[in-house]
Amino acid sequence: MKILVTGFDPFGGEAVNPAIETVKRLPATIAGAEIIKLEIPTVCHKSLCVIGEAVAAYDPDVVLSIGQAGGRADITVERVGINVDDCRIPDNEGNQIIDEPIYAGGPAAYFVTVPIKAMVQRIQERKIPASVSNSAGTFVCNHVTYGVCHLLATQYPGKRSGFIHIPFLPGQVIDKKNMPSMSQEMMVEAIEAAICAIVETETDIKVTGGATH
Repeated sequence: MKILVTGFDPFGGEAVNPAIETVKRLPATIAGAEIIKLEIPTVCHKSLCVIGEAVAAYDPDVVLSIGQAGGRADITVERVGINVDDCRIPDNEGNQIIDEPIYAGGPAAYFVTVPIKAMVQRIQERKIPASVSNSAGTFVCNHVTYGVCHLLATQYPGKRSGFIHIPFLPGQVIDKKNMPSMSQEMMVEAIEAAICAIVETETDIKVTGGATH
């Protein structure tokens, strides 16, 4: 099995992005799967072009994207991507798309195709906080969550994809009062655990991962 793992470059005025820093530190093989690492730009549409080129070049079985979710305290495994860009801030090329579909004529949403609840469980087994998330936002992370699902559904049936949000690094919150963070080592271990679940789980486990709000 080959797994393409992507991580975004820094954005929003941050000097680092824990997403790509975590991806860089993953081992070359996890649970027997070859790990292909890819940095992607925090830019609408261009991010999907870079991923599309990598899928064509490497023919991975799974695409797993990692993004920064400043303000979240745990590792959050996304369930769904929605077909809208509504950017609160400009992306790294100054685009600020508001209320536009990612793909005109595409379905309203895609559920990811990796075993999200097994992934959360494996991360929690490492004593790392994790949960299912039902919103990837409306910025470039959701753009990639939805866009990769659309790419695979329309051009590469049978391949799977997913998205994981991770918190800030401790160094990013020195000037951010009461803002949660997580160590780099813990985030790397969490992504390794999630990948183990992807490799080893054919059918997702049926346990609660919902929310009341």
